[in-house]
Amino acid sequence: MQGIFLKPYIEKRAVEIGTYIVEKSATVRQAAKNFGVSKSTVHKDVAERLPQIDVELAKEARSVLDVNKSERHIRGGMATRKKYAHVH
Repeated sequence: MQGIFLKPYIEKRAVEIGTYIVEKSATVRQAAKNFGVSKSTVHKDVAERLPQIDVELAKEARSVLDVNKSERHIRGGMATRKKYAHVH
């Protein structure tokens, strides 16, 4: 995909999403909701488009997303625990 030029609004969105993820330690779902795009779009922007625009920001965003992914099962367990806490 190297050498293909992106439309300016796509480049801008990719940078904004990357910045948002890094500054807020946001998950893909949070970023998608904030920018009104799909989770797939967030993934594509961070994984494919952002490295063409800003390599350093892409690395930082990827790092945050990797941490979030590694902690995902913990957050899911906490949500389930909270959901059923009122039963007992």
